[in-house]
Amino acid sequence: MALHVVVGAGPVGTATARLLAARGERVRLVNRRGTGPELAGIERVAMDAADGARLTQLSTGAVALYNCVNPAYHRWAQDWPPVARALLTAAERTGAVLAVTGNLYGYGPVSGPMTEATPLAATGSKGQVRNAMWTDALAAHQAGRVRMTEVRGSDYVGAGSYSMVNVLVLPRVLTGRRALVPADLDAPHTWTYVGDVARTLVAAALDERAWGRPWHVPSAPAVSIRELAERAAHLVGAPAPALTRMPYPVLWLGGLADRVAREMRETAYQFARPYLMDSTSATRTFGITATPLDESLRESVEAIRSTPAPVT
Repeated sequence: MALHVVVGAGPVGTATARLLAARGERVRLVNRRGTGPELAGIERVAMDAADGARLTQLSTGAVALYNCVNPAYHRWAQDWPPVARALLTAAERTGAVLAVTGNLYGYGPVSGPMTEATPLAATGSKGQVRNAMWTDALAAHQAGRVRMTEVRGSDYVGAGSYSMVNVLVLPRVLTGRRALVPADLDAPHTWTYVGDVARTLVAAALDERAWGRPWHVPSAPAVSIRELAERAAHLVGAPAPALTRMPYPVLWLGGLADRVAREMRETAYQFARPYLMDSTSATRTFGITATPLDESLRESVEAIRSTPAPVT
């Protein structure tokens, strides 16, 4: 029974802690408020993830250190660098494998399916922040100071996921209301289940073949927002979805008054055309296959219905 330190108790951190506890491992779940599942095997600790000295103490003796932190969307440039430095410091001082939960922002606008070999060409600040984190960690790995890997997923589905469909689309679809969506409603898009992120993160942390490179989370075949909404409506017997595309100028103007809308301007390209992620490598290497989309979508729907998300 090894010790695993999971930093962050959002959807991915919680799923990772649950997965490890179910396997009989010791889990130390660290986040600012000390929250998380109350399960045997999970120790919850309140601390600031940017405190490298304290994180080193908590990670001493651990086999792996999981970065599942997710700062407020509008504060990535301020909050990510000190947290990333603290995690890298703790991994270097303790020898724990650093497994980072990443995303696709670092690739920037693309014209075809993304693989782990797609160039990191982000033009926006969020993608550049993620790329700086990756570059620093990879340099430390190549210098022999740490062992690390990064697991990258697309937009999330699953309980508690903070994504466009979970926030703007599904709450309205499930109650029969029209959803105004800043996206091409018919462009195929890869959706990643948070449970599959956790499975891939743990597999990569514990398999030395994974270290020193990124991996894409096995994800279900891409579907459009319209098809996703139709499937969700069918699952709960709701009326056919009423969806309207929000023109980009409206999103831009909305950003003048709304902080979330303002932050969405930078990543609007992800929803303006097909956005596809290839995860062949992880499936081939770790034997992980994606959870069927209807199964992960049902989890999203049940979570939204039991705790309605704010609708904007």
